[in-house]
Amino acid sequence: MDFNYSPEQEAYRAEVRKWMEANQPPPLTEHEKEKADDELLWQRLKAWHKKLYEAGWMGITWPKEYGGRAATFVEQVIFQQELGRLGLPLGCNVLGVIMTGPALMQWGTDEQKKRFLQPIIAGDEIWCEGMSEPGAGSDLAALQTRATLDGDTFVVNGQKVWTTIAHRAHFCQLFVRTDTEAPKHKGMSCLLVDMKAPGVKVRPLKQISGDAEFNEIFFEDVRVPKENLLGPVNMGWQVLVSTLMHERFGIGETLGGTETILQQLVELAKTQTLNGRPACEDPVVRQQIAQFACEVAAKKYNGLRSLTRRLKGQLPGAEASISKLISTELSQRMTKYSARLLGGYALLERRSPLAPDGDWLRRILASESMTIAGGTSSVQRNMIGERILGLPKG
Repeated sequence: MDFNYSPEQEAYRAEVRKWMEANQPPPLTEHEKEKADDELLWQRLKAWHKKLYEAGWMGITWPKEYGGRAATFVEQVIFQQELGRLGLPLGCNVLGVIMTGPALMQWGTDEQKKRFLQPIIAGDEIWCEGMSEPGAGSDLAALQTRATLDGDTFVVNGQKVWTTIAHRAHFCQLFVRTDTEAPKHKGMSCLLVDMKAPGVKVRPLKQISGDAEFNEIFFEDVRVPKENLLGPVNMGWQVLVSTLMHERFGIGETLGGTETILQQLVELAKTQTLNGRPACEDPVVRQQIAQFACEVAAKKYNGLRSLTRRLKGQLPGAEASISKLISTELSQRMTKYSARLLGGYALLERRSPLAPDGDWLRRILASESMTIAGGTSSVQRNMIGERILGLPKG
């Protein structure tokens, strides 16, 4: 494979970089930092999403008929590289764009695509994913939330947990059990559920980082129109697996940010002191950052496997588990290493006048979550062992 970008691709990068540098959100003012609650940050994120969408930078690989620009996956990678270079978020509807949207394009009816895709990419309708339950986390096939067909509607009862952004969502891609007699992988279905429907209750969960983006959702006799069934009835496991593959590809290749974290550590090492001299002169620090740089490079080139698959027109496969596993665990280790460079200052909340730039405490505390989201690291290792290395199960 030729790892160099063509002149046309480099021209595209220059276009992306110029636009982002001119249109990126302004930094928080000192007053905003003091008052930076969840609502203020959410409104900033929504405004950024809308700006990306209106300029044609949201869901750029989506077909034009659904609001995208039909860009290549190489152009998507370049876009993400430039986004990461400036430390900018993808928008307010990440799960809708990287998970529900692709699942709809793969499994949805023409009516469903026409109804849902445009509002997803525009950020007008926010989506969450109803997968994990109190008794079904790593083993999603064990889910017990049930949907019973009653005439032209499904009646849903059950509970979901760890549902990211459910308190902001308009709709949920919900996985339910529709056949209690079938084997657990063959009795599931996928429903598109209005979060404002009677019987849906959302309860945010406060995280160690102070954020509350995870939620519990309770469904009590919630009625869902039959036309909101995504994919064939009792084939929800296939829909779920393809949705997760899109998510893992997104987390590993789109949202990992390891290159950005590495550069931030390099800058910290240049500005912080250890034992009376710059941290970047300490041989142990230099060796560790060099090790991180090697792993970031390895992750980058391994990710080209997933990119090659997409360029061939194929859907993400089990190799996405490699990218997801490496990206999230490496990001966690590098984020936590900031405490070695910052010392006790790394443990100060961002509102403290002595807190270093970078909001490191929140990032350290939140770094664990991405090793769980989209399937735990243990699940990813099982996927890699069984589906790539061909090892026996269990």
